[in-house]
Amino acid sequence: MEHVCVGDLLPVLGGEALGPDTRPDTPVNAVCFDSRQVRPGDFFLPLRGQRTDGHSYIQRAFDQGAAGAFTMETPKTLVPGRAYIRVPDTAQVPALLARWYRDRFAIPFVAVTGSVGKTTTKDMVAAVLSERFRTHKTPENHNNLLGISSSLLDLGEADQVSVVEMGMNHFGELDRIGALVRPSVCLITNIGDAHIENLGSREGILKAKCEVLAHMDPAAPVILNGDDELLGALPDRLDRPAIRCGVSPHNDYYVTDQDRDLVTEDLHCTIHTPRATFPVVIPALGDYMVYPVLMAAAVGEHFGMTPEEIARGILRYAPTKMRMNVIDRGQQVRILDDCYNANPQSMRAGLQTLAATQQEYKMAVLGDMLELGPMGPSLHTAVGQVAGECNINCLVAIGPLAKHMADAAGAFQVPEVYWFPTKEEALPTLAKLVRPNTAILVKASRGMSFEAVVSYLVSITPEREG
Repeated sequence: MEHVCVGDLLPVLGGEALGPDTRPDTPVNAVCFDSRQVRPGDFFLPLRGQRTDGHSYIQRAFDQGAAGAFTMETPKTLVPGRAYIRVPDTAQVPALLARWYRDRFAIPFVAVTGSVGKTTTKDMVAAVLSERFRTHKTPENHNNLLGISSSLLDLGEADQVSVVEMGMNHFGELDRIGALVRPSVCLITNIGDAHIENLGSREGILKAKCEVLAHMDPAAPVILNGDDELLGALPDRLDRPAIRCGVSPHNDYYVTDQDRDLVTEDLHCTIHTPRATFPVVIPALGDYMVYPVLMAAAVGEHFGMTPEEIARGILRYAPTKMRMNVIDRGQQVRILDDCYNANPQSMRAGLQTLAATQQEYKMAVLGDMLELGPMGPSLHTAVGQVAGECNINCLVAIGPLAKHMADAAGAFQVPEVYWFPTKEEALPTLAKLVRPNTAILVKASRGMSFEAVVSYLVSITPEREG
């Protein structure tokens, strides 16, 4: 935060200054929710969870240099030289503070939501906008109310536009986040099966995603995946400008001439927009990357960017960690680290990307997809069928639900299929399977913590020479 002091925050939060060392002019440079990440000068915000109470870590935060702390309790002893702000509920502080601080910035906010590809699209949009504007974006996948609130507090006076990834798994979440951010543009990447356990159906997911639109100006556009069955029909139900993006020429933004360079593995294509036609190079694996590129082009043109600026911005794209990150090892072993999260749509895209790699032996290490409710078994079966359709050589399925993947993959002619209840039990077999000239896709839901699998694969493969 910039130019904020204790006196500014007290009326916003309904807070009270405690002790003689809490002066109105005490600067508040940043608010940190994790005592382990406190930097000198930060204010620590203790949050209460089901198992721990952050108030227990106030002293640790002070030991790491925190200038002050919020609190719901009056401490028995006030640490000299430290500021204390007592508030009714520390859980309410992030959103209250972020809403107040966001109002200081008369800049456009670009919202990105959807079932699959939110982080990739956010990163691509930010890369394009950065070619002309000082661009702020939510880090990694900090896409819930707490993460977005924290991100908004990082806005600075030099920022000219903000790209905000918005996630949800229940009705009402995007309503609250939308009220906080109040976007100038909204992108919806697709409507899949993620969180269908909580939202009931894909139509329910669409309804939940559209909650954010109620907090936008009626003239503000929504940019949609026009190839998605539900989103493609959405403009007819909206009383606002809508822009469709996709592979099909019926979209407002579409691509032709797709061709992947066999040496660099970059994807070359031609973008067609209502204003121009121009070639671009996409520095990433996966043909699905055309969707975030087209959406980024639509955002860029909305803000007056030229085709040349958009094309240069696309070349600046770099993925967030564990989002189809390519790890090249020795002996032509390539690890596709896409283990941050998974749902049926992203599993299909991942397997198709694996199938397109140049390595001779193609192996998928796939884990459970969570929050699918009663549809879980059938949707895991469908992933196993896709593995067969993609002609991969080997599937290693891990987790109770992944057993359905393994059974289907065997039925659909995947030559080698293995199933293990846990990733720890799978590791010895992985060590035997990895060989020179192998591509390995690693993917599962966040709760499976498959980054441990990636780390193990890196540890058992040689360093890349040169």
